[in-house]
Amino acid sequence: MKNQSTVPKEIYAKDHKTQLTQLKESELLRRFAKSRKELDKNPHRPYYHMTSPECRMHDANGLCFYKGRWHLFYQAFPPEYPKQHWGHVVSDDLINWKDLPYAIYPGPENACFSGATLVEEARVIAMYHGTSIGNMVAVSDDDLLINWEKVTGDAVIDVDSNGMEYQVFDPCIWKKGDFYYSLSGGYLPYGDSSDYRAAEFLFRSDDLINWEYMHPFVEEDIFTSLGDDGACPYFWPIGNKYILLFFSHMSAGQALIGSYDKKRDKFIAEAHIQANHGVLHEGGVHAPSATPDLNGGVIVIHNVNAGRKTDVMKSVMTLPRRLSFEQEKLKIEPTGNYQSLRYNHRKVTKTILKADKEVSFDGIFGNAIEMIVEIDVSETNLIEFNVLQSANEITKIRYYHKRGYNRGYRNKKVNRIDSVLEIDSSRSTVASDILTRPTESMQIEVNESELLKLHIFIDKSIIEVFVNNRECACVRVYPDDPNSKGISVMSKGRDAILKSLDIWDMNKINYDI
Repeated sequence: MKNQSTVPKEIYAKDHKTQLTQLKESELLRRFAKSRKELDKNPHRPYYHMTSPECRMHDANGLCFYKGRWHLFYQAFPPEYPKQHWGHVVSDDLINWKDLPYAIYPGPENACFSGATLVEEARVIAMYHGTSIGNMVAVSDDDLLINWEKVTGDAVIDVDSNGMEYQVFDPCIWKKGDFYYSLSGGYLPYGDSSDYRAAEFLFRSDDLINWEYMHPFVEEDIFTSLGDDGACPYFWPIGNKYILLFFSHMSAGQALIGSYDKKRDKFIAEAHIQANHGVLHEGGVHAPSATPDLNGGVIVIHNVNAGRKTDVMKSVMTLPRRLSFEQEKLKIEPTGNYQSLRYNHRKVTKTILKADKEVSFDGIFGNAIEMIVEIDVSETNLIEFNVLQSANEITKIRYYHKRGYNRGYRNKKVNRIDSVLEIDSSRSTVASDILTRPTESMQIEVNESELLKLHIFIDKSIIEVFVNNRECACVRVYPDDPNSKGISVMSKGRDAILKSLDIWDMNKINYDI
């Protein structure tokens, strides 16, 4: 068959018990385990953020919950046929992932690009982009979603749009009534200029095989930028609204929140969020994969690009994030059982941070850690957290209190001044092959009555900072000095009160079945 993958494909039973027995004898999983041991020698390979078992990894795909387990797929590049396959890991708790064999193989498509899944009662449907031919559908009905069969064995939406005003690219899928619906990622021209804007094109089908094109899906998008496109869409309910997560090849991961007009099958955009707060490729947050959490929220995982030319991983995954929408506000918080990886807890109690004095604490250091910090910032303008610190290397996390946008200048109903959080990685390494990244900077609302709460995850070469469960900033860093583990804090200009600091070392994920 044209473009047929040469990666060994193992055949499995459908029931969980038999599958586990077969997986323990899997030559491919033995290969994965051997490869992981070799790759773990890399000092920048994360401990508890999901990584590929061999070679590089790209977009997260098809996150779903099926028969009591979480499944995450990803673009994998097997060494003997380095074109995208769907790699596959499974977890009981969204953090302790286990390797499974490659799920979807190229053929007749040239490569298996990004896509989403839809969970039905007795099966899971994957819809993804098959390069060179169009959008594909595959189904699996076994317990661990190991065996996949492609519907028709060919594209169900042809890449050749025959002059229609839509593109055929990364799809997602959901069901309403008797019809399946799919979005195909793309863009539309902006007026008479040479610019374009992000767009998603809506299709529907009653059999997964024959798809009817309907229209562009999004209305009232005043949020995305000229030059954005709408790749890797995921459309799900969230609270009393809907969320459309997607990826722009210009400005990276983001989402629109709004209303779904089910009569007209149109999505009306009302708000916008960024998953990336800087440039894309030099260690930025890339494409999402998202699924409902069954409690009104949405779980999303992004891949994060490499920030080093020689990084063979290319991408690692963020921790899973739970998005919820309550009282017209979005909440972003880490999720999954990351607590299961904690050990060696240390705690700092109430401490006065004297103005302009850098403070460090005995035993507070590390480069594979989780840290929760609460600070009373009511009297200060700037808190500076230094992490991964040594004599010549340092990464700075800065919080500027009430130094952001004046949201109420034209809208008295809002009446607030944002704060700003930034991650400055300009001195994070002395290595010469780093893809230098401008400072990551984001606006954040912190109320006068609140403490500043920073939930910081540092994992060798990735930093994620959740701020008051409202925003998250994430970058890749590559300290060259093995002693770059120091942590210190400073309040600029005025005193501040450190209410508490909790820190844990974090264990490695064990990927073996």
